[in-house]
Amino acid sequence: MHLDELRTLLARHARPDWTTAIDGVLISRVDRPDPPAPSMSGTVLAVIAQGAKRLALGDRVYAYGAGQYLVASVDLPVTGQFTQAAPDQPALGFGLTLEPSAVAELLLQAGPGDTPRPAGGTPSGIAVSDAPPALLDAVVRLLRLLDEPSDRAVLAPLVKREILWRLITGEQGATVRQLGLADSGLSHVARAVRWIREHYAEPFRVEDVARLSGMSVSAFYRNFQAVTAMSPIQFQKQIRLQEARLLLATHPGDVTGVGHRVGYDNPSQFSREYRRQFGAPPSRDAARLRSTAGVLP
Repeated sequence: MHLDELRTLLARHARPDWTTAIDGVLISRVDRPDPPAPSMSGTVLAVIAQGAKRLALGDRVYAYGAGQYLVASVDLPVTGQFTQAAPDQPALGFGLTLEPSAVAELLLQAGPGDTPRPAGGTPSGIAVSDAPPALLDAVVRLLRLLDEPSDRAVLAPLVKREILWRLITGEQGATVRQLGLADSGLSHVARAVRWIREHYAEPFRVEDVARLSGMSVSAFYRNFQAVTAMSPIQFQKQIRLQEARLLLATHPGDVTGVGHRVGYDNPSQFSREYRRQFGAPPSRDAARLRSTAGVLP
């Protein structure tokens, strides 16, 4: 029942740019399966109401479909694609940006025993589960507010908090809770992720980034691998190649310059790693990007 109404609401309010009148709420509508495309995950809840999607993070693959949700608690380089979609039955999805401050506030307000006991170890930065009825019900009520503008400003923040609470106390609560804990292993990794993203073109020593994150080298490496499914150097490479592809969309004739800008001193290495990542050498991929008006697939 929840899924039927969810599909109706998503189909009615879908926009080409996926935005909605509620801050932080996105609606995706895709009419045909798309090729794998690299992007950053963001910190987000994503619920599929119709169709299916696949997301790859390092060597991990997350597949989820109607009635399931994905949470990402760290902004990670992923490759995603909708695998089930058709003009007469488009893939429909709901997205909600997860704010660490909102998670922290709920955790502070929760009473003793209100949240599950933490499990050992640092959880993955991405997780998938079946969506329980209470979560779907809250998502539907939030989307109903798109048809009720006079109630939206007051009620939308309240329903968002309810959705966040359902996540915090749900099956993937460990992943979401760490988003709001300043001293969690995930928050230390998130600090390193931000630093690498901001300095992706620069060489770095893992020891220095571990110290910046407040962890020993061994603990940092272990936690970084658990969260991102990659080593810090592999993560940097992913960011470099994604940035290179974005640059090539607007500078298709300057392959060597783009490689240098993202941190590659060796053009051959840049071309080799780019082809391994995107299935074509930079020059050929740049030509394809140009033929699609510079928009990534």
